[in-house]
Amino acid sequence: MKKLALAGLVAAALSTACNQTKTTETATTTEKPAATEGAADTTTGLQGLFNSYWEKQLRLDPMSATAYGDNRYNNILPNNQTRAFRDTLHAFYQNYLTRLQRFDREKLSENDKISYDIFAYEMNHGLAGLKLNTWMMPANQFYGLPITLGQYGSGQGNQPFKTVKDYDNWLGRVHGFTAWTDSAIGNFRVGMRRGVVLPRALVVRMIPQLQAPDILVTDPTKSLYYGPISRLPKDFSDADKTRITDAYKKAILTELVPAYRKLGTFLQQEYLPKARTTSGIDAVPGGKEIYAYDVKYETTTDKTPAEIYQIGLSEVARIRAQMEQIKSEVGFKGDLQAFFKYLNTDPKFRPFKTPQEVLAAFENIHQRMLPNLKKMFGRTPKTPFEIRETEKFREASASAEYNQGSPDGSRPGIFYVPIPDATTFATTSGMESLFLHEAIPGHHYQISLQQENTSLPKFRRFGGQNAYVEGWALYCESLGPELGLFKDPYQRMGALGDEMLRAVRLVVDTGLHSRHMTREQAIEYLLANLSTTRDEATSAIERYMAIPGQALGYKIGQLKIRELRAKYEKQLGPKFKLSDFHDELLKDGSMPLAVLEKKMDAWAAKQ
Repeated sequence: MKKLALAGLVAAALSTACNQTKTTETATTTEKPAATEGAADTTTGLQGLFNSYWEKQLRLDPMSATAYGDNRYNNILPNNQTRAFRDTLHAFYQNYLTRLQRFDREKLSENDKISYDIFAYEMNHGLAGLKLNTWMMPANQFYGLPITLGQYGSGQGNQPFKTVKDYDNWLGRVHGFTAWTDSAIGNFRVGMRRGVVLPRALVVRMIPQLQAPDILVTDPTKSLYYGPISRLPKDFSDADKTRITDAYKKAILTELVPAYRKLGTFLQQEYLPKARTTSGIDAVPGGKEIYAYDVKYETTTDKTPAEIYQIGLSEVARIRAQMEQIKSEVGFKGDLQAFFKYLNTDPKFRPFKTPQEVLAAFENIHQRMLPNLKKMFGRTPKTPFEIRETEKFREASASAEYNQGSPDGSRPGIFYVPIPDATTFATTSGMESLFLHEAIPGHHYQISLQQENTSLPKFRRFGGQNAYVEGWALYCESLGPELGLFKDPYQRMGALGDEMLRAVRLVVDTGLHSRHMTREQAIEYLLANLSTTRDEATSAIERYMAIPGQALGYKIGQLKIRELRAKYEKQLGPKFKLSDFHDELLKDGSMPLAVLEKKMDAWAAKQ
C-alpha cells in the first residue's frame, strides 16, 4: 500500500479518524470563510480557486505539506482532536464547494471538467465524513499520530534534518504532542460513554507500541527520537550542536515520554476494560453509516457491501482454480492446504541470510524487467527510486510499502521492506508481484508521474483516490508475464497469493463490518485461502478491523482497469497500443473510477 496520504486530501484523512495518517493545524480554528472570496472567483478563475484551496489545505494539514516537500509548516503539530477544528473543516469544505458551484461546468475545458468533478467529489465526502462519530476513536494500532510522529521524528522519514532551522522546526512539532494526546484521551472517553470504542484486540496491539523500549526511555539517547541527534551535520557550530542536543534530550524526557506514557496508561487501565468484543464497525452506534461512507469513499463507486461480498466470493473461486493448476504443474501431491504449508515451511524457499540479500533480490527483479518497461510506458518518472529496509521501530507491525518522493527529487520514492529475520523471508511470498505493486511500475510510476505533472492543480498532483491508486498497483501485478517475470511457477503462485489476498479482502472486510463475521472467522477464512501464517492472517484481519473499507479499493479498482483495457483492445483492434493506454491512464493522475472511465472512453474515441 501507499504510505501517507492514502486519499491525499484532508477530506479523506480527517473524515475517518480511525483511518488517520495525518494531522491538522489548530491555529486555523479562528479562520472564517471570507465573504469576498467568492466574488474574486470570476477573475482568478477555476485555477485561482484550486490554488487558494491548496494553500489553505496545507495550513490545515502541515504534516502532509512536509510529505509533499513543502517545508513552510515543518514546525507545526496541530491538534485535530477539537470540536473547534471540526467546525473549521466544515466551514472550509462548504465554502469551497459553494464557490466551485458558481462555475458553469459545461463551459470548462475537458481537463477542467475532470478537476471540477474530482474537487466536488472530495468536498462532498469531506462534509459527509464530518457527520460521522469516528472522532471518538482517534487512533488505533495501524494508523494514528503516535505512530506517524515516530516516522517523522526518527530522522529517517519525511521530516528534513539538514539545517539548524530543520532541527528547531521539529522541536516545534514536539511541543504540540502533549495537547494532542490530552484531547485524544478526551475523545476516547466520549466514545467510552457512547459505546463508540475500538475492538479489544486492537487496543491490546496499541499498548505495547506506546510502551516500547525506545519510546518510554529514562536515557534520552536510547529514544527513537534521538535519531536526528545521532546524525547531527558536521558543519553545525559547536554552540548549535550543544544547544540542539540539550533541547532534544529535554523534549524527549519532559514532553514525549510523559505523553506516550499517559496515553498508554489510559488505554491499559481505563479504555481496555471498556473496549468491545465485537469485530465490525457496524456494532457501534452509527456504525452502519460509517461503513456505508467508507465503502463509497474507498471504492469511489455506489456498490453495496452485499454486491462487493459476492464479487469477492467469485474472485476467490476463480483464483483458487488457478492455484490448483500450478499445484498440479509442479507435481505436488496433496490438497491446496498442504501445498500452502509446503510453500511456508520448505527451507529451499528461504535462501536469505541477511537483509542486504533480500534487498538485492528485489533490485534483481527491477533490473530483469527494465527492457520490457520501455515497451509498455512512453512516460517514466524523473523522481529517484530506492529500496530500503523498514526501520526497526516499526517493522514488527509494518507491511512492505511505498513512501512517495518529493516532486523536486530531493527525496526519492522509497520501497520499504520489513525484514525482522532475513532467514525466514520466503521467495514464495510473491516477491515479483510485490515489487510490481509497491515499487515499479506500481506506486512509484503512478504517484511520481502525477506529482511531476505541473499542469495539474496541486490538489490533483498530490491527492489520490484509494480505488485508483491501489487499483493501478494491483493491475500492475498482472503485468508480470509481459514484463518478463513470473517464469518460475512458484513466483506465479506467489502472485496468485497476492491477488487472492485482495480477493479475500472483499469477503472479510464486508463480512466483518456488515455481516457480523467475527475476527476469528475472518482469520480462518484467510488461512483457508492463502499461503500465510496464523500470525500474518491475524495481523491482516486486525488491519481491516482498524480501517474499514480501505482494503476494498484494490480489487474494485483493478477490475475496472482490466475491464477498460479489455474494452479498448476489442474496440480499437490493431489501433490499440498498450503503452498509449498506460500513458493515458496515468497522465491526469488519480480520480474516481466513474470519472476515469469517462475520460478513457473519450481517449479511445479519438484513436
